[in-house]
Amino acid sequence: MTTHESSSAAAAATPVVVPAAPVTDWADFSFETRQVHAGEYPDRNSGLRVPPIALSAGYVFDSFDDQIDRFAGRALWHGGGLTRGDGAEPEVVNELLPGEPAPIYSRQGNPTNAVAEERLASLEGGTAAVAVSSGQAAISSALFAIAQHGDHIVSTASIYGGTRILFGRSFKRFGIEVDYVWDADDDAEWDRAIRPNTKAIYTETIPNPRNDVTDLRRIAAVAARHHLPLIVDNTVGTPALIRPIEHGASIVVHSTTKFLTGHGAAVGGAIVDGGTFDWDAAERAGRSFPLVTAAPRPGLASLLDRFGPVAYARAVREAVVNDIGPSLSPFNGFLLHQGMETLSLRMERHVASSLQIAAWLEEQPEVDTVDYAGLPSHPLFDIAKRDYAGRTGSVFGVTVRGGIDGARAFVNGLRVFSRMTGIGDTRSMVIHPLSSTHASFTPEVSERLGITPGLLRLSVGLESADDLIRDLRSALDRV
Repeated sequence: MTTHESSSAAAAATPVVVPAAPVTDWADFSFETRQVHAGEYPDRNSGLRVPPIALSAGYVFDSFDDQIDRFAGRALWHGGGLTRGDGAEPEVVNELLPGEPAPIYSRQGNPTNAVAEERLASLEGGTAAVAVSSGQAAISSALFAIAQHGDHIVSTASIYGGTRILFGRSFKRFGIEVDYVWDADDDAEWDRAIRPNTKAIYTETIPNPRNDVTDLRRIAAVAARHHLPLIVDNTVGTPALIRPIEHGASIVVHSTTKFLTGHGAAVGGAIVDGGTFDWDAAERAGRSFPLVTAAPRPGLASLLDRFGPVAYARAVREAVVNDIGPSLSPFNGFLLHQGMETLSLRMERHVASSLQIAAWLEEQPEVDTVDYAGLPSHPLFDIAKRDYAGRTGSVFGVTVRGGIDGARAFVNGLRVFSRMTGIGDTRSMVIHPLSSTHASFTPEVSERLGITPGLLRLSVGLESADDLIRDLRSALDRV
């Protein structure tokens, strides 16, 4: 037997081992695994392990009919290939989830951002997510998809100062009114605030700067009773600490600039569709959400009829983000899905340090109050323990003695904490809300919100808690 013949015989005798197909459906995996892998699909061009930055404004259509299918929403796409929504393509590369549209133009969707969107939807327990250019764009897009001129929104009073400014300035100019409920435990106050033209209830999981955690279950019950979607900003909580959809929320928004991206390097936002709100029942109860439930033109079914549990996300993407244009840069989308890979690890450190620092600050004679709901002394500790396992993030308020003069002395004495706006960074930060984020508020509103002259907002980063305490002690010595 020749050498060639023996080699051929050996090759024929070797069993063919087909490698296992990579996982693409991560639904049954743990949070920690999903934050690393969800949204990723095998790259068929060069085997890239890390999803690349897709720097392209537009996308090539395979054919004339592919162009038609994409604009009609029938072409579904992921990084590995295309399929038709009607299943007419037997040679598809990947099995795709309903409602993931093939890209047309990067104002509407981008492959890099799609990774971050699917990952965040998985972590929050939603059906789909839409990435946008900032947290304010996320709030605006989420609400513009269900409210228009002449409509009304009800919000809890304690929310981020920038959101109150957004509601009181831009939303007011657009003819959308916002009223506030000051006592979220008072059903009668909710009932008085909600009108026939109310389109949503809005709140936050952990409002800053006061860390006054929200009882989502109670507010969700109010929303359900009035057939309204509950929109929750989970920027400070993050899905690593609390997932609002599990507590009755319909929609979740994020400023991804903060903890999700995590390093203060990229601005972004996102809207997550919970897929749980009964839009048909709301219509029957007299609420109107035409972008979701109405046929856009004769002969074409509504988004709800066509896309079911992802219909709201499609309305946000097609009728708001595509039209107005607050699209996310793919570079920032790349930083976002990279940041989420370590979310639970970072949040564990953020929270552990915050608990240690808040408890220490509570014992210092120069400190009047510490607003951290994870402390047993806080009036909302029971809710914090029930819904957050006592882990109420790393953004909280501390009031030093001496009013604004004490605050000035304290802030100027810090050397490790950065004096800057922003939260959720790896670096610790401090700001004086009354003279910055809440400077435009009337004295009456600021006082009612607890924004006093001596109040400071701390955002605890990933530095050593002992080093941060030493920095705080040095600053308190100046008060």
